[in-house]
Amino acid sequence: MHELQQDGQPKPEPMGEPLLVRVEEAARILSLSRSTVYEMMDAGELPSVRRGTARRIPVAALRAWVAQQISPTSAD
Repeated sequence: MHELQQDGQPKPEPMGEPLLVRVEEAARILSLSRSTVYEMMDAGELPSVRRGTARRIPVAALRAWVAQQISPTSAD
């Protein structure tokens, strides 16, 4: 259960891992090249967030992509 501040708002959780990472960081995390990560984003395989010219990838999306790669798929 979340503790509340005096104004009734939930207390912020301590910062652990970041919510978003740079393309270079995502490539390192996945042990892939930067160009492969850009190709994955362009193909819609890996979601990203844009702010101006900056692109960031949600850490949750990296985890989901890895889980999808290792989960058994149904046979055709």
